[in-house]
Amino acid sequence: MNHDAAPAGAGSQRERMLAGELYIADDPDLAADSMRALRLSKLFNDSAPDDAEHRLRLLGELLGSLGEDSEIRPPLFCDYGYQIHIGARAFVNFGLVALDVARIVIGDDVQIGPNVQLLTPTHPVEPEPRRAKWEAAVPITIGDNVWLGGGAIVCPGVSIGDNTVVGAGAVVPRDLPGNVVAVGNPARVIRTL
Repeated sequence: MNHDAAPAGAGSQRERMLAGELYIADDPDLAADSMRALRLSKLFNDSAPDDAEHRLRLLGELLGSLGEDSEIRPPLFCDYGYQIHIGARAFVNFGLVALDVARIVIGDDVQIGPNVQLLTPTHPVEPEPRRAKWEAAVPITIGDNVWLGGGAIVCPGVSIGDNTVVGAGAVVPRDLPGNVVAVGNPARVIRTL
């Protein structure tokens, strides 16, 4: 997709966003969606640590789906929430930033360290469409039994295969296969599992 030219065609900005097309984020419907996510995130982030039932209710309302026996430690930050899908038995440590302009799918038994960033948004490289506030996004998929070390950054459009380990602080701009260890910036495979 060419993200450097303003798009032709019709559809609401939300429909364009959900279709992975260029869209204008400064839209009343998207602003309402974002405000909903901010409100629910704040309630979750401010919730009592010993009120697991309340926290699960909030996550159920915020996220697209949350698998059985998964745990997310606050704070959690997201754009919309409804584009985030987390499998069973996943553990998300403090400070996840999941910019879910596009769909983010996290598999079963995934471990996410503190301060991890999952970033789906993209912006035009050319200055004029960027100044006009056009943007897009590309989905992120995290396979089953993946471990993302603290501070890892996963870039737009990346898929990480099952059983892969991403080292702390790694920046992942490209897909990673399953059953490997990857470290660094940009992340590179250093070992097969």
